[in-house]
Amino acid sequence: MSDWRVARVSRDTLTDEHAQLLDLATPPGHDPLATVAVLAHNPALLGPFLGWAAALALSGVLPKREHELIALRAARLCRSTFEWDEHVEYARRAGLNEEEIDRVAEGPEAAGWSEADAALLRAADELHDAHAISEQTWKVLRARHDDAALVEIAYVYGQYSMLSMVANALNID
Repeated sequence: MSDWRVARVSRDTLTDEHAQLLDLATPPGHDPLATVAVLAHNPALLGPFLGWAAALALSGVLPKREHELIALRAARLCRSTFEWDEHVEYARRAGLNEEEIDRVAEGPEAAGWSEADAALLRAADELHDAHAISEQTWKVLRARHDDAALVEIAYVYGQYSMLSMVANALNID
């Protein structure tokens, strides 16, 4: 933490309302996630962000495994050690094994991916590189996902690329 550009917020500087929000976003017995703990310096953004993040992570229609494939790929593409390490844990809980987690770093062309998993990783790569998804990748995604899931794929990538950028910009690791 000594190299962080902005330290975790001091809980005693928050209003009771914002301190409670921070507590709600913190697993029992743990410190708040680093990106949330620095966002709390701007309390007006804390509540809306936590609502959005919770909706995307907990109420989305994508299976958790697919969500985590996209999140891990975003962290890798954005070179965010913080987001990668955080999502490795979530990915394990979502059912990805160590070989699959390691293979995310290799990308969609790595041997062993199903067509559906490769398309999710390729969508992340294309969003990273061109801020769009190609027609070829879209056709593969469309064959498996409904409109709600297709929209969510782009938002999941966007969420974790944004958090990766925040972690990188603030030297959170």
